Amino acid sequence: MTPYPTASVFPPLPAGGTPLSDLQREVLALKEAKDALILAHNYQCEDIQGVADFVGDSLGLAYKAAEARRATIVFCGVHFMAETAKIVNPTRRVLLPDLEAGCSLADSCPADKLAAIKAADPSLYVVAYINCSAAVKALSDVIVTSGNASKIVGKVPADRRILFVPDQNLGRWVAGKTGRAMQLWPGNCYAHVQFTPGALLRAKAAHPGAPVVAHPECTEAVRELADMVCSTELMVDWCRRQSAGTIIITTEAGMIHRLRREVPGKTFVAAPTDRCSCNECKFMKMNTLVKVRDCLLHGSPEIILPETTRAAAEIPLRRMLEWSL
Repeated sequence: MTPYPTASVFPPLPAGGTPLSDLQREVLALKEAKDALILAHNYQCEDIQGVADFVGDSLGLAYKAAEARRATIVFCGVHFMAETAKIVNPTRRVLLPDLEAGCSLADSCPADKLAAIKAADPSLYVVAYINCSAAVKALSDVIVTSGNASKIVGKVPADRRILFVPDQNLGRWVAGKTGRAMQLWPGNCYAHVQFTPGALLRAKAAHPGAPVVAHPECTEAVRELADMVCSTELMVDWCRRQSAGTIIITTEAGMIHRLRREVPGKTFVAAPTDRCSCNECKFMKMNTLVKVRDCLLHGSPEIILPETTRAAAEIPLRRMLEWSL
C-alpha cells in the first residue's frame, strides 16, 4: 500500500512545547509495551493528539490503519472510524477508547433501509461517505471522504445513477463541483449543521479581514460565506498559504489544536454557533486520555466485526484507497 502522502506524524510533545503530563508518559510507555499504534482524528482533544503516532482525517488514517504492523491499533475517533481500521487490517486488534463514541451522521443511514432501497432499484450505484457503519459500507459500491469525494465520483461510470449516502450537504457540494446528478440521502452531521450564516457573519465582523475556511458538511448557506471549502486535511495547507494572520475555522473545534501546531504564527478562531462560542462534537469528545490509558491496559473495548460484513465492506474501501492515489 502506497503511504498516504500528507498524513501527520507528530512527535510525542503537545502543541506549544508544553512538557508531557504524567498520564501522557504513561500512555506512551503502555503503547510500546503493548506493541500498539495510536491513531487520532483531527477532532480529538489536544492531550490525545499529543501522544498519537498519526493525527489526520479519515482518509489519511485509513491508509495508516491499512499499513499498521503493530499488534494493536488504538483508534481515537468514533465508532465507524475504528470499524474502518478493522476492515482494512483484520489481523490487528483494534481498540476504541469509548465504545459509545458514535456518530449522528452514521446513525442517520441504517443498513436495513439502504438495503431496501437497493432492492427496489438494483441499478443504483451507491457512493458512501466514510462516515457510515460497516454494514452500510458492505452495501456500497465505493467509499469517499470529504477530501476525495469529487475525484471518486468522477470515476463512477457515467451511465450509472448515483445514490450518495449519508450526508446530503457533502453530496450537494460534490454534485456542484462535479456536475454529476445524484440522489441524496437525507442525513447530516449534527455538529456541522449548527453553524449558521448569522453566527458566521458575526465572527467575520469581529475579525475584519480574516478569511473563512469551512468543511463541506456545513450547510450550503454557510459554505457560500466561506473563502474556501475543503476537508480538514486540506485546511492545513490552505491555512499555511494564507497571508492573513487570523483565520476563522468552520469545523469541529478540535481541528484548531492541529492547526496551531502545524501552522505556527497564526491565530485560529473557532467559528461560533448560535448557541456557543465554538462547536465540539460530543461523540468525539467521549474519548479521553484516561480511556486511552485504560484501553491499552485492559485490551478493550475491542472492535469485532462479522467476517462476512468485514469482507464485503473491504471491497468499496479498497476501491477508494486505490482510486485516491
